[in-house]
Amino acid sequence: MVDLPACPNCSGAYAYEDGTMLVCPGCAHEWSASGAGEADATIRDANGTPLQDGDSVTVIKDLKVKGSSSVVKVGTKVKSIRLVGGDHDIDCKIDGIGAMKLKSQFVKKV
Repeated sequence: MVDLPACPNCSGAYAYEDGTMLVCPGCAHEWSASGAGEADATIRDANGTPLQDGDSVTVIKDLKVKGSSSVVKVGTKVKSIRLVGGDHDIDCKIDGIGAMKLKSQFVKKV
């Protein structure tokens, strides 16, 4: 039996191989079996520009706010973003709405 590494997301010990990827059944996180792509995992905007903490970005699509009737409109400028891991890459505050988590695919760097 092959010893597989623990999940890098939740440290679960029950990872399994699925083709060339490893999958954690506990949190459904997938990662490369070779581990080659993990070292260069920079977060990029919709145009492919690398993002950093403190950057300013602009929203490129109307985004519905979950659990509310408000919408983040196209062209909304967001200052001082913070990059985090997970499904939503960006933590920020938007004027008039408050704290939000955004996906990097819906923003572009200013």
